[in-house]
Amino acid sequence: MKIRAIVHPAEEGGYWAEVPALPGCITEGETIEEVIINLKDAMVGWLEVANSREAIASTDLVVEIAV
Repeated sequence: MKIRAIVHPAEEGGYWAEVPALPGCITEGETIEEVIINLKDAMVGWLEVANSREAIASTDLVVEIAV
């Protein structure tokens, strides 16, 4: 799966990044490499929280789809 992120230079130095497809998913780092590592962690965390918030009824079917 590929998800687009936007990396911005931070005013105080370093960088910050956001993932438009995942509202509120942002991170920062001193280097581009650090921001990319932090983005992966932030996106995984965002998706884990989003998936855990959904109430699943006993009649529901859960499927996992990889893209």
